[in-house]
Amino acid sequence: MKSLLCTAFGPLEHLAISEIRSPRPGPGQVLIDVKAASLNFPDALMAQGLYQVKPPLPFSPGTEIAGVIVEVGVDVRGFRAGDRVIAITGWGGFAEECAVDAGRVTPLPGGMDFETGAAFLFTYETALHALQDRGRLEAGETLLVLGAAGGVGLAALEIGKVMGARVFAAASSEDKLALCRKLGADEIINYVSGNLRDRVKELTGGKGVDVVFDPVGGPYTESALRATAWGGRLLVIGFAAGDIPKVPINLALLKERSIVGVYWGESVKHDPEGHLRNVKQLMEWFAAGKVKPFVSERVPLSEAAAAMKRLIHRQVMGKVVIFPEA
Repeated sequence: MKSLLCTAFGPLEHLAISEIRSPRPGPGQVLIDVKAASLNFPDALMAQGLYQVKPPLPFSPGTEIAGVIVEVGVDVRGFRAGDRVIAITGWGGFAEECAVDAGRVTPLPGGMDFETGAAFLFTYETALHALQDRGRLEAGETLLVLGAAGGVGLAALEIGKVMGARVFAAASSEDKLALCRKLGADEIINYVSGNLRDRVKELTGGKGVDVVFDPVGGPYTESALRATAWGGRLLVIGFAAGDIPKVPINLALLKERSIVGVYWGESVKHDPEGHLRNVKQLMEWFAAGKVKPFVSERVPLSEAAAAMKRLIHRQVMGKVVIFPEA
């Protein structure tokens, strides 16, 4: 089968399409014919050896797929060959077939196609876990989303609106902000051409926002923290800007602010029941037309590495979906 293979951690240019043997499902696993896979920021970090998880080499990146089960391993219950499913793989998704633990697999809902399924769970579960479980966002509160035009940023924007928040979308260009406005942002902020803290204060009458959703890091985290209200919560999602910020801790003291870590992938192990509740909630919102991933690019496997480079240079809006069999 064809696979985008990483044989050594390093520059994304080293990734190459290779013919490798199809995997076999082990005990508790299913083998999935990958119809679509989506690109997430950890995929690019993992291939460079910059992520907290380092798979054994060689491996295929790709954390999120949708497809059809072609074989089930021993001790698998609830799935059979022919089932249409979504899976969070950890890695291995940028290939024509992928073996996945059955516990990481979810039935593809009726009315959801493979493209949407592949682009759905990773970002929306991250955003829902962050806003609901960690940020305790309540209806009527204000939410500032950094990197709001990215995949996880748009998910946070949509979920924030569904939860009843007033959502401020912050991004680095006018075209990104136009997309955020189109998808429901109440206010938009260009944090490259303007002062983030000052603009938030202006929009909130000096109060500040209640919750910050921060997948960006770098120089924007401190400004966003300073822009929070009394009791504000800053949710640490990731560091797309490339730098892990060093924030003066007295900023937490001055307004009883909280800096809250969000590690959705690990949280699933600690609270599997909460994970299932969140999946159920997201599927209900999708069926009701309240949330849907925005797919900006559709590419074959041969263009996946180039798309990863665009992602790390923050040139992607929404989600990129990869079609391994194209």
